[in-house]
Amino acid sequence: MIKEITVKDLNAKWFIEEKVEEIKSIVGEGEAINALSGGVDSSTVTMLGHRALGKRLKTLFIENGLMRQGEPEQVAGFFRNLGVTVEIKDARREFFAALKGITDPEQKREAITQTFYKKVFGRIVRERGAKFLLQGTILTDVDETVAGIKRQHNVFEQIGINPEEAFGYRIIEPLIQLRKDGVRKVGKAIGLPSELFERIPFPGPALSARVIGEATPERIETVRKATSVVERILKGTGAFQYMAILHEDRVTGMREGRRDFGQQIEVRCWDSVDARTATPTRLQFETLITLAQEIIQYEHSRTRIFPLAPQAEGGNGKRCIERQGDIKVNVNPNPHGYSDCGDGRHDPACPIHSPHPGHGILRETFGQTHP
Repeated sequence: MIKEITVKDLNAKWFIEEKVEEIKSIVGEGEAINALSGGVDSSTVTMLGHRALGKRLKTLFIENGLMRQGEPEQVAGFFRNLGVTVEIKDARREFFAALKGITDPEQKREAITQTFYKKVFGRIVRERGAKFLLQGTILTDVDETVAGIKRQHNVFEQIGINPEEAFGYRIIEPLIQLRKDGVRKVGKAIGLPSELFERIPFPGPALSARVIGEATPERIETVRKATSVVERILKGTGAFQYMAILHEDRVTGMREGRRDFGQQIEVRCWDSVDARTATPTRLQFETLITLAQEIIQYEHSRTRIFPLAPQAEGGNGKRCIERQGDIKVNVNPNPHGYSDCGDGRHDPACPIHSPHPGHGILRETFGQTHP
């Protein structure tokens, strides 16, 4: 049983000192590797590891083809300014090969886990002779995996998998007693710039978790462009998390007087503290219209945006609808108070795939309303 350290009880200075000594004790005179994604969890672990081991910790950014626009170079630049060298490893071909033909969200997560830990990092560890991998697993990751909400790619021992036997190296998890608010507190205390410790959460499977169905390079590129727009426009809202999700369905409309097929982009935005519970962020309608216009302008492959409206208890939820050419915008964010469900199909809090009557959303597509 993992003993939680709540943000109220957390003394960041003492925590940092304790974890630095713990890392030193475990690694000894050897070397360790850590994978940096640029999120607050992996960024905080990177700083803890470098404070403990210095040049004996090799930090890598795995370019899997699933990250946000310009993320590898941006993250490497942040850490260069902090005195940490980040090596970017191109593994795009391996990850897309592993994802080919897979549509089930849990199978996608497993494919990414096996590719990351066994193939990519397994090879790096063998080549460099390192026996330890530092990673930013937090308590919420464990809770979600053990409870069956979703399989977090970085959780092993808690579900009976021995990483040393499975992958050939030991995993060190300095943040496993903390939740997201605690990690932000430690990240700030250890010297991360606000651009890093205040970053919104981003899933381990990256943009593949934001694509319903097969995560092909083309579909990832579509959601990457939409994500760039969503994060830029909603950055100032103060929301805990916001995202673009590419649906599998195709929708019909009119373009230049002719019938055309397009894709659906859903936008979610909500408020939370610890990533366990959440409430929808109240966004201005004009903001939603701007999102729709800019995503359509940015992405020329006939993408439509559907920020989906929650259905209130009793079935009286209001929906705002705006038609603009062949676009229909159906407003509002995640109604259920649960963070990033990825593909959503196994998340009872997901508004699209919720099995609970009265807890879903209404989606309108050119005159037809579907629950």
